[in-house]
Amino acid sequence: MVVSVRSWVANEGGKHLVLMLWLGVNTWLFLKTFLLYYTGQQYHYLYKMLGLGLCISRASASVLNLNCSLVLLPMCRSLLTFVRGTHTVSSRETRRLLDKSKTFHVACGVAICIFSVVHVSAHLVNVVNFSVSYSDDFPALNLARFRGEVRHKCLHILPGVTGVLLVLILFLMFTSSSYCVRLSNYEIFWYTHNLFIVFYIILMVHMVGGALKYQTNLEVHPPGCLRANQSSTEQQGKELEQGEDEERRCREEAHFQPHYPQVCLCVDSQHFPYTWLWVSGPLCLYCAERFYRYIRSCDPVTIVTVIRHPCDVIELRMLKKNFKARPGQYIVLNCPGVSSFENHPFTLTTCPTENKKTFGIHLRVVGDWTERFTQLLVPEPRIDLEILPMVQQRRYPNDGWTGFRLQRLYFVWVCREIQSFYWFAELLCAVHHKLWQENRPDYFNLKLYVSQADILQGMSEDKYRPLTSRLLVGRPKWKLLFDEIGKTNKHKRVGVFCCGPKGISRTLHRLCNSARSSGTTFEFNKESFS
Repeated sequence: MVVSVRSWVANEGGKHLVLMLWLGVNTWLFLKTFLLYYTGQQYHYLYKMLGLGLCISRASASVLNLNCSLVLLPMCRSLLTFVRGTHTVSSRETRRLLDKSKTFHVACGVAICIFSVVHVSAHLVNVVNFSVSYSDDFPALNLARFRGEVRHKCLHILPGVTGVLLVLILFLMFTSSSYCVRLSNYEIFWYTHNLFIVFYIILMVHMVGGALKYQTNLEVHPPGCLRANQSSTEQQGKELEQGEDEERRCREEAHFQPHYPQVCLCVDSQHFPYTWLWVSGPLCLYCAERFYRYIRSCDPVTIVTVIRHPCDVIELRMLKKNFKARPGQYIVLNCPGVSSFENHPFTLTTCPTENKKTFGIHLRVVGDWTERFTQLLVPEPRIDLEILPMVQQRRYPNDGWTGFRLQRLYFVWVCREIQSFYWFAELLCAVHHKLWQENRPDYFNLKLYVSQADILQGMSEDKYRPLTSRLLVGRPKWKLLFDEIGKTNKHKRVGVFCCGPKGISRTLHRLCNSARSSGTTFEFNKESFS
């Protein structure tokens, strides 16, 4: 399948541009820090003792600082929603990038895991070098009091203890983030991921360990200068010329200060010990975000209507004071009666309007949480049973069509059983009749597919006749459907919105990037709870 450059740029260009910028910043930061410790005069004696292990450990630490600060930003959902809704973010491309914030969170998490392995490995080499290259000339640089002691002492000092704890917490968070763990037991993922607070506290303590030291008196003690008990003859093996004794003579002994990780703000090869700012800033921002969400979630929510649809689907109509939402947004549902720690996102299927303040979701009973939640709502399940019927008649928004820039809407719905179409049958029929009354029958192109033909039963109700005429058996032939839409909308942009399993999502994503003679650009979008 030939890829269209225009379609690929529209669908993948922004994402890959951000990825390249992120990789570029990480690479630059790694190399900048590596060269600082490799060539920096203040680290001359420390580098002679530890070698490349020093450079790699500090360079990987800088990358870890950066990603530990970035990994929290995509999780500030309220902030991202605010930014996405402002008029300053007007382009579709920017909004689509914000929808992929979870992917960026995962990328930062993977980078943290990879460079943690590099960082730990380099420090293990440093531990060996501290023992093997014990310095008799500069005792202040040594981590041990005598040769060989550091091998037994390294795990008992502050950086060693905190480092082991950080690795343990990171291992738990990484393993519990796998898809199989989240699917089988979401609470394990939730509990371990909330260890990030402990992780960041230990991380800031780890940064002030002071195991590595740098020289502070470079002006009076240039690296390699002759000390009081040395002569140029003794330094021939170290490439010092004869006759430079007085010029290269040290005016005082080298002084060293405990090293604190730098913020990579370098001026004349000097560093500033403000690494904690990298982490504390995003951490405080995220904590403020969580506190804001907690305050907002304390407002009571009233369940107005509970409707049980076929195929184990529950429709909830809820009411909350000062709640505002737009179509396409989602809410996070938490039920203390089931689990106080589990939060599950659901796309809004009904949004509040001026005439109707209720909002609704549809949830399918799949898994332990939804089963227990349904038992609390519907103790005795019956089809179309309504509980707390404060709204006896279900009405759909009667908004005007002003403000819509869409020229045509193609709605393709694939279900395994025909009973699933009853979930939104009334809504689809209401939209169909509304458009016919406004003499816009071509605006809404509806196609319904039922994949299991052996259990096919028609929607016999007369009010569902508009749906029956558009019901097809089997699965849609996506390529033919895309070609048909492309010929109808030549040289235009068509937005594709997918809400479904990964198999269909991958197929549609691939077709959106493929080339077509019609010149139509298909912009792929997938339901995201980032």
